[in-house]
Amino acid sequence: MGQHWKKIWVGSAGNMVEWFDWFVYASFATYFAGAFFPAGNDTAKLMNTAGIFAVGFFMRPVGGWLLGRIGDRKGRKAALTTTVTLMSASAVLIAVAPTYAVAGYGGVAVLLVARLLQGLSVGGEYAASATYLTEASAPGRRGFASSFQYVSMTAGQILGLGLQIVLQHTLSSGQLHSWGWRIPFIVGALGAAVIFYLRRNMLETEAYTEATAEATVEGAGESAGESAAQAAERGTIRALMRHKREALLVIALTMGGTVAYYTYTTYLTKYLSNSAGLPKQTATLVSFCALIVFACLQPLAGALSDRIGRRPLLITFAVGSTFLTVPIMTLLKHAGSFWPALGLSLLALVVVTGYTSINACVKAELFPTGIRSLGVALPYAIANALFGGTAEYVALWFKKAGIESGFSWYVAGCAAVSLVVYLTMRETRDIDLKRVGRAPEALAEADAGKVPAS
Repeated sequence: MGQHWKKIWVGSAGNMVEWFDWFVYASFATYFAGAFFPAGNDTAKLMNTAGIFAVGFFMRPVGGWLLGRIGDRKGRKAALTTTVTLMSASAVLIAVAPTYAVAGYGGVAVLLVARLLQGLSVGGEYAASATYLTEASAPGRRGFASSFQYVSMTAGQILGLGLQIVLQHTLSSGQLHSWGWRIPFIVGALGAAVIFYLRRNMLETEAYTEATAEATVEGAGESAGESAAQAAERGTIRALMRHKREALLVIALTMGGTVAYYTYTTYLTKYLSNSAGLPKQTATLVSFCALIVFACLQPLAGALSDRIGRRPLLITFAVGSTFLTVPIMTLLKHAGSFWPALGLSLLALVVVTGYTSINACVKAELFPTGIRSLGVALPYAIANALFGGTAEYVALWFKKAGIESGFSWYVAGCAAVSLVVYLTMRETRDIDLKRVGRAPEALAEADAGKVPAS
């Protein structure tokens, strides 16, 4: 296997385990919600577990800052190794958390700590993985290579749902609610340990290695367009503030995509079960089948963006999500059986592919090497905390308030805001990762041959 594909494989495999642990919480919430809270309304229990799920998202900006800083100062490899360590620890905590019957709200406290650790981990994992996959790919194949981030994310969820289907057919409902829900968290912890070993032996990206080498050579910082002071500020908030426009752009372009993604992935199974009235097994199978197709679409769309650009795909997603969300969600509620539900779910995920397949490389392409990891991590984590992590809770709030259709309009509105951003942003497909963010003087020197052009 070539070094190029080896880097993509290791980065993707780790991302898969990270998101397996992250999504398992959401997909198994219907089984363990009653274990940590007193008897009561089922929707209220789901809201409680969804609230803890959202708390994990609010730790993502902290994780984005901390691990983004590590990624820019110590390397992408160091950040990726740290994220998987945190995720493994959180999975172990959830697996052994005591129930309400044993420790009262003590179990909720353990669950909360575990989710905080997961938030830290995933807050850095997205940016470290996005940066690593983008930098490790060939210039004309960044869209294709970075699309494997969502392939791996979706693969993690597929594995979680697949394990759920197996457990649903091998354990009784009582066993699943009693102790069976702990099994996936044990599996996740073991998988994270394997990935930790793989990442310890992974290769650093050439873009980061070359940028670091330039900064260490006397006078090289000046010729590369990066002063010694700027080199010392790598991965800091001060350095990020030099790219405020790009940071705000990441937040805005993420808004609609993250709401739509979490609506049709983590929340879909609950919506089909809790609102559409499908049996849990049927709802799980619909999500499982839809996500397999969704994962296969990512590289195709990523490769397409390498040919026609990133903006056409982003605009297609935003238009489709703005105008189709309300009809799709309304029809899903009345689907009634497997095939109509699957067809509508696939339609929704095809639309979302316009965002998921390329958003990682688009964000990475906006920032120079010395601030790329933090530049992607922190703004993205903020957007996810505000919109992605709260999507499920907002959906359940609308349902509890008796105006469930309001959530569909909320998703469409977020997509409409992002549409404005996509229409006005610049194309990033042909940006040179080693030259982006450099001063005009440095670029002139590179073109004149003083600094080797990328």
